[in-house]
Amino acid sequence: MPDDPNEPARILVDRHVGGTRIALPDRVRSPWWELGRRVLAAMAILVGTVLLVYVDRHGYRDGNDPPGYGVNFIDSIYYTTVTLSTTGYGDIAPVTEKARLVNAFLITPARIAFLVLLIGTTLEVLASQGREMFRVSRWRKNMGEHVVIVGYGTKGRSAVETLVNNGQDREGIVVVDKGATALADAHADGLAVVTGDATRREVLQRAGISTASHVIITTDRDDSNVLATLTVRQLNPDAWIVSAVREQENVPLMKQSGADSVITSSDAVGRLLGLSSLSPTLGSVMEDLLTYGEGLEVAERDLLVPEVGKPPQSLPDQVIAVVRDEKVYRYFDPVVTQLARGDRLIVVRPAKELPWAPRPGTHDEALANEET
Repeated sequence: MPDDPNEPARILVDRHVGGTRIALPDRVRSPWWELGRRVLAAMAILVGTVLLVYVDRHGYRDGNDPPGYGVNFIDSIYYTTVTLSTTGYGDIAPVTEKARLVNAFLITPARIAFLVLLIGTTLEVLASQGREMFRVSRWRKNMGEHVVIVGYGTKGRSAVETLVNNGQDREGIVVVDKGATALADAHADGLAVVTGDATRREVLQRAGISTASHVIITTDRDDSNVLATLTVRQLNPDAWIVSAVREQENVPLMKQSGADSVITSSDAVGRLLGLSSLSPTLGSVMEDLLTYGEGLEVAERDLLVPEVGKPPQSLPDQVIAVVRDEKVYRYFDPVVTQLARGDRLIVVRPAKELPWAPRPGTHDEALANEET
């Protein structure tokens, strides 16, 4: 993960299948910038050595020239190139002590630096490719029980923010999106990205969909969401799938496609707008519940041992629903007038409390669903 999420990211490519690629966030400059920098540095060494030889040209002798004929600028270029490339024909050689000292302490280090720059560029490319393959391989090996976010628009980013704020590790989140903007945004947020169409099986497979524990589908088209849900459910029958739809009439279709939970975005926004119009105070409370980290939060928690047998209304938290045997009951439902072991509570609590804590001020109590 990058230390600074605002750093530019390089795309690490595993291999391409139908326009798909896995991209892990990394803060590295452009490879063309790195190559250009190395070439300029090598040219600077070359030019500097040519000038050094030419200035001290009286200390050199060309074995192919007649006696008394000195080394000129062309000879300096020739000597520098064959020396730095370690070709060393020996036709031009230093003969004075000064020229030999310059060769020993200046030109020889320049030769080494020149070779390191040229060979280092090739080694860097090979090492970079090796690191990329190793990182992607390690990423694949560690993937399991992760969360896949299909679509990284406003809803996808909000979902990731909520997951991270509730304890989900960013390394356990994979974004699937085919847009360049989404790729940049996800990398800026320190997330791994699989670039491609989420309705294609091979794209989802490269996101490790078969081992994902949760899948959140938030593209901007209901038909794409339905097709993606069908594909995800086929590849992973056990994943918990949450999907967004724009129109209420598409909810049954989404449920039939395999979604465990369906959120109607347009209806939810419309209801909030209507409530805010009819009752500004009620609208502000609803907005408070939907805003993470401020005021009130809706959270799910385990039942504590001292709370077994009590009615939901008597607990310190404001209980609004009880989950029993995978079914949700409202707090006033006769079925849950007395809480039982294994129940889970949906509560409204202060946002400053961790949503996964048992309840404010009681972080260490025994849970009723733990074995004794």
